[in-house]
Amino acid sequence: MSDESILVVDDEEDIRLLLTELLRRHGYAVREASSGQDALRQLFAKPPSLVLLDVAMPELDGWTTLARIREVSDVPVIMVTARGEELERVRGLQSGADDYVTKPFGRQELLARVEALLRRTKDHGPVRERYADGFLEIDYPNRAVKVRGEDIKLTPLEFRLLGAFVDNPNQVLSRDQLLEIVWGDRRGVLGDQVKIYVGYLRKKLGIGEAEGPIETVRGFGYRYTKA
Repeated sequence: MSDESILVVDDEEDIRLLLTELLRRHGYAVREASSGQDALRQLFAKPPSLVLLDVAMPELDGWTTLARIREVSDVPVIMVTARGEELERVRGLQSGADDYVTKPFGRQELLARVEALLRRTKDHGPVRERYADGFLEIDYPNRAVKVRGEDIKLTPLEFRLLGAFVDNPNQVLSRDQLLEIVWGDRRGVLGDQVKIYVGYLRKKLGIGEAEGPIETVRGFGYRYTKA
């Protein structure tokens, strides 16, 4: 039995039962929540290792529940929805979700995404306390970021991406390298997610593609130039 716990949030009982059975068969401890309110109560009482969160729920929908979760936790969240449009997927990622699965989903695909998220969020050693250069300051324990003295708010995945850049200053990081460092696994990750998240990060930092310090190296990847 795995020591990882997963909170399955869906107002449809048959979906919850299907997900619970699938995950338990693969060794995960699973808890169920039938609403956003119930999910938040359980998360506050005993934080899970990962949340599978349905979008279309009455009263407190998945988007609102995700926003509440992100106010207090960076627990990995996979959004589960019947909609597969690109705008819906982008909305989930911009709102702080770590991944996005569309119903009906393949069981092996879902398990691969769960495993990848859990793998990359495990502790891989001591966390640095602080980073600073002429442009940026990072307080790692408090997950606080300042750009030219101004506070900015990043999602957990954006924070990890920024950390990958500042941990490897002046080095070109390929898409595959960033997938390994930030996402932890290439399987089940949309091919354009690196480009999408670099764009989100640049916007939060208030920089354009040509301004730096995050430079696009055409045909190779991205490079953070330390100020």
